[in-house]
Amino acid sequence: MWMTVGERRFAITLTNNAAARAFAAQLPLILNMADLNGNEKHAELPKALPVSASRPGTIRQGDLMLYGSSTLVVFYLSFDTSYAYTRLGRVDDPEGLAQALGQQAVRIHFSKK
Repeated sequence: MWMTVGERRFAITLTNNAAARAFAAQLPLILNMADLNGNEKHAELPKALPVSASRPGTIRQGDLMLYGSSTLVVFYLSFDTSYAYTRLGRVDDPEGLAQALGQQAVRIHFSKK
């Protein structure tokens, strides 16, 4: 799948799980994503997804996660965390992701093509 921010397009490989399949079924999707903690963007999805949360310990730049059952999170910096998420996928090449997302709210288009 693809994530487009302005003129930048990033390929995302989805995880093979029920949550990622349910997320893909909602595409295409355009979300206004708010910044949180200077390391992530988040937005509520139109429909809740199946949850299979675990504590990853370390978040990596480019991780696409589900917090709770309906909050989509795109991480643009790596850091350690104690929070639990359901993994949805990962940006294949996160180089330039932090610059594309910036630290303000941003409009992101998620699509299958």
